[in-house]
Amino acid sequence: MTSRQAIDQTPSFSSLDDENQDLEGLASASMADSDDRPLREAVIFAMRRYFNHLDGGTVTDLHAMVLAEVEAPLLSSVLEHTNGNQTRAAEMLGLNRGTLRKKLKHYDLI
Repeated sequence: MTSRQAIDQTPSFSSLDDENQDLEGLASASMADSDDRPLREAVIFAMRRYFNHLDGGTVTDLHAMVLAEVEAPLLSSVLEHTNGNQTRAAEMLGLNRGTLRKKLKHYDLI
């Protein structure tokens, strides 16, 4: 899959359905417990909690939903860290600057 296809298939935040809202607030709900938790463990914790809240419901397009939830704050944080310098941000992320700009526009970050 190309990066363009991934962007086109990633739903916007406004189109996420109600069951996806379970992931919102996970960071604040468990912030005290997760300050020292590695990112990998935080993701595992979040996904387990998400599946527990499904309560037998079904979910589709989980990959795109998770990427949308993670990618936007990642881009925002790196851009903040580089004081808005998109060239440095792209280098940090290992992305082409044009790809970074496309993603920033997709998430309405520029």
